[in-house]
Amino acid sequence: MTETQVRLDKWLWAARFFKTRAQASQAVAGGKVQVGGLRVKPSRLVAVGDRVRIQKEQEEFAIVVRALSSQRRGAPEAQLLYEETAESIAARAEARETRRLLRVVGAAPPGRPGKRDRRLIRRFTKKEQ
Repeated sequence: MTETQVRLDKWLWAARFFKTRAQASQAVAGGKVQVGGLRVKPSRLVAVGDRVRIQKEQEEFAIVVRALSSQRRGAPEAQLLYEETAESIAARAEARETRRLLRVVGAAPPGRPGKRDRRLIRRFTKKEQ
């Protein structure tokens, strides 16, 4: 049986963008998912050819719906349900690289200094005085 329309939250779950339907529904209701550039409800029906924008954590996906499914299957099958745009892939790669560079430059210390770290700090500060 070929499906012609599926609920958005169910499709997002089946396409493996979210681990549970509840998470998918919450993301749609919170405005993290847009269809055709508009904010929609979780019960919105998705059809083949719809453009969906998904903001998940620090990444943003711009995809085109290629197939419909209301059943969650393996990742290789789930990837056949959509096609990510070239602009989206490039933007995600650029954002990932930016985050990587910022993490290296402004890396915060993991916590309070330990005994060895304190000794090194004291040794370093005494030499400057």
